[in-house]
Amino acid sequence: MNVLSDNILCVENLHAYYGQSHILQGLNFKTRPGETLALLGRNGVGRSSTLKAIMGMVRTEGHIHFRGRDIGGMASFEIAQSGIGYVPENREIFAALTVEQNLRLGEKPRVSQGPQWSLDEMYDVFPILKARRHTKAGVLSGGEQQMLSLSRSLLGNPDLLLIDEPTEGLAPKIIESLRDFFIKMKQSGISILLVEQKLNLALDVADRFLIMGHGQSVFEGDRQALLANQAIRQEWLEV
Repeated sequence: MNVLSDNILCVENLHAYYGQSHILQGLNFKTRPGETLALLGRNGVGRSSTLKAIMGMVRTEGHIHFRGRDIGGMASFEIAQSGIGYVPENREIFAALTVEQNLRLGEKPRVSQGPQWSLDEMYDVFPILKARRHTKAGVLSGGEQQMLSLSRSLLGNPDLLLIDEPTEGLAPKIIESLRDFFIKMKQSGISILLVEQKLNLALDVADRFLIMGHGQSVFEGDRQALLANQAIRQEWLEV
């Protein structure tokens, strides 16, 4: 079996650094085509840094293979062009542009074969964005900005989408809308690497779970295995 060809993403012995700080310390995991893998753990264990490392935004050592190609050392824009989308925790919308202008900036054709996301589909999924399409993005609520950031990334038609803490600080009603959206994305066949603090949401949308501690993996398994392992949850997830 060819491990690289059977996984859309393969991370091997990954180390990441912020200056002299050693954040990721030999992280290993794989993401299969079409699955949602949730990265869980307490704040500061390296979950967000993992996404930044994949996107070439921090100094790294080790190997990151995407669709069999080692993307380590590539520029962030080249990684994005190869078929990886990234939704950062701070959303990074263009506040002075309208909702629709932000969305148009994200549009690009899919690199590989697969369904193409369209502007009309984004408006169908998030009707509030259509209602506010001529509104400057900077005046949107936090939940609306998150919808905009997710939609803009999907319009790039990625094969793999990295999403960092999408529900942080949002109201329960908005979180429920995002939960439904993640399920819709799964059904489309896109692969997702999701950093999420809310365990219940992750359990609803993810196929497998990677729990991180001290920059390494301390557990990897499916929903049944995670729920059965109370000791792991108590040590690495629960307050």
